[in-house]
Amino acid sequence: MTRYSRKKGNHGYSAKRKQLKMRKRTRDLDEIDVDMRPENAKQLLNQKIDVDVPGCAQYYCIHCARYFIDNHAMKEHFRSKVHKRRLKALETEPYTQKEAEAAAGIGNYTAPKKRKVETQELKE
Repeated sequence: MTRYSRKKGNHGYSAKRKQLKMRKRTRDLDEIDVDMRPENAKQLLNQKIDVDVPGCAQYYCIHCARYFIDNHAMKEHFRSKVHKRRLKALETEPYTQKEAEAAAGIGNYTAPKKRKVETQELKE
């Protein structure tokens, strides 16, 4: 076997590595918290038909920021461990700038509050 006879792979190609890393990226919890506000949630649950998105953008889970192909797939997702973990993670309120300053020594720090997060209602 000569020196260059084997494949190199993606070990030194950082642009490819970034592309693969971004493919798996999901929305952060603070972005989802903004989506869960009533005015934003209403808009996300009643989207216009978009043929480029699975299920024509009619079946969307707000808590996981995922589209599904039909109502059955969405029901199965609501029973999954992934969805339940996401609901548990969304129970704590996200950190604000005020809390960050308090933790740095400017003001008084109060721990984030717990809240009740329930699965959205299904459209029939």
